[in-house]
Amino acid sequence: MIWLSIVGLILGVLLGLAFNVTIPPQFSSYLSIAVLAALDTVFGGIRAGLEGNFDSRVFISGFFFNTLLAAFLAFIGVQLGVDLYLAAVFAFGVRLFQNIATIRRILMDRRWPSSSS
Repeated sequence: MIWLSIVGLILGVLLGLAFNVTIPPQFSSYLSIAVLAALDTVFGGIRAGLEGNFDSRVFISGFFFNTLLAAFLAFIGVQLGVDLYLAAVFAFGVRLFQNIATIRRILMDRRWPSSSS
């Protein structure tokens, strides 16, 4: 089921490149944090697939919940006049890089097993 994450990511990128959609500047912070949350979920799904514990229900619910929560945090921050979206950027950014690092280690261990075990 890891293919679901990869296909979704590729399909999203291709659709984004195919359609010339202009986002108004006042919505750019909402979209940027939603995209970051979605990428975090996609790479978390890839990581879970490589670790052998991928659950499509967790992936789908996490994708929508994380994306909506991140956009909501950005909205609340704008209403309060506080850059609250920065907390979400930090949290999702850290998790995104952790997932990518774990994916890299898993793939490296499969390709070039360590001889120091």
